[in-house]
Amino acid sequence: MLFGALAQSVPDLDFIASFWLPITDNLLAHRGFTHSLLFCILISLFFAFITKRWQPQYSISLFAWFGFFCSQICVHLFLDSLNAYGVGLFEPFNHTRVSFDTIFVADPFFSIWPGLACIALLLMPRKGSVAKYVVTITLVFCSAYLVYGFFNKYFIERKLKENLAQHHISFKRYFTTPSPLNVWLWYVVVQDNNGYYVGYRSVFDSDTRDELRYVQQNKSLLKPYEGQKDLQNLIRFSQGFYTAERWGRDTLVFNDLRFGQIVGWHNPNERFAFHYFLQYPKENALVVQRGRFAKWNKETTQSLVKRIVGE
Repeated sequence: MLFGALAQSVPDLDFIASFWLPITDNLLAHRGFTHSLLFCILISLFFAFITKRWQPQYSISLFAWFGFFCSQICVHLFLDSLNAYGVGLFEPFNHTRVSFDTIFVADPFFSIWPGLACIALLLMPRKGSVAKYVVTITLVFCSAYLVYGFFNKYFIERKLKENLAQHHISFKRYFTTPSPLNVWLWYVVVQDNNGYYVGYRSVFDSDTRDELRYVQQNKSLLKPYEGQKDLQNLIRFSQGFYTAERWGRDTLVFNDLRFGQIVGWHNPNERFAFHYFLQYPKENALVVQRGRFAKWNKETTQSLVKRIVGE
């Protein structure tokens, strides 16, 4: 269990790069090469050789050690690929980020099962049939929940396309991802030539419910920054789902729409969670995290629960 925990933590060592990389470069570096299949193979080989040499008391072959470490790291990469940030599975040969957008980065309905299993395995003998039963049940529950997330995504997107067709809305592409802490309420982005329809839809919504609002992309506001590395990095990071807007008279903001709105289920006119101040780059520390749970309180949490059940 200790070796597995260490192996699963290794890909996230890329956080160290944030100490010297500029913010927009770090956005692309995070979950980049250390979350690639090449890194997985190389680091698993390294760990296998080290463990086989330093832990000879285990009657485990080098190939088995490699398979163990490789499977642990692959689980990490797979789980990270399920949320909006995505992973660079094919780095450094291809910079495409793989993201299935089927689970929020923190989902207690998923995390509770491996957490309980870990506690149970630490307290009970791990060689008996009971331990195997705990492991099996945990894997079944976790896998079932992930499959359920894929099913909900398919359901939401099918209903979304039906709704767009009913309103005669043409679009170029769309994006759906779960709202915080659940797989029932989904954040929706639909792109056309000039902007986006954004909003939230629950799997329990009626077929007639329509709460998407339109926001302009405002590409023209970014012209003064064309050619600058920060803007190029942000556009690449956002995978093209972005808008520009002014806050006040002098603050130009780049929004990455993939991370949702700040309590958007409570107030559809709220700002986007990921907002980058182009004129003040030093003010963008924790740019991915700062809006994710901003304005959460008892009222907005109750509103989230009501919106999940379709109210």
